Amino acid sequence: MTERRAGDRVVFERGFPAHMMGIDGTWRRSCIMEDISETGAKLTVDGSVEGLNLKEFFLLLSSTGLAYRRCELGWVNGDQIGVNFLKPNDKKKKTKRSETQEAET
Repeated sequence: MTERRAGDRVVFERGFPAHMMGIDGTWRRSCIMEDISETGAKLTVDGSVEGLNLKEFFLLLSSTGLAYRRCELGWVNGDQIGVNFLKPNDKKKKTKRSETQEAET
């Protein structure tokens, strides 16, 4: 398989337990994080992902839900999926006003 990930990866020998959860909270799945980079991760999902809205979801990295990343689906291969991490500013474009204010400072 061709390597799709840009940047250095950290591979977990035994995997790191995590959970996936829908943005609206209507679904949740256990998963194992196989590897991670600055831009994404490879997950092995417990159970089927069929019918889940994987366009955008949360990857919960702690049992309390305080450590998480917002994700979008990159690829699927059986029970493994690749996810791309979304940054808070990915969907927001700067307005002309904020660009002008930055230029003045």
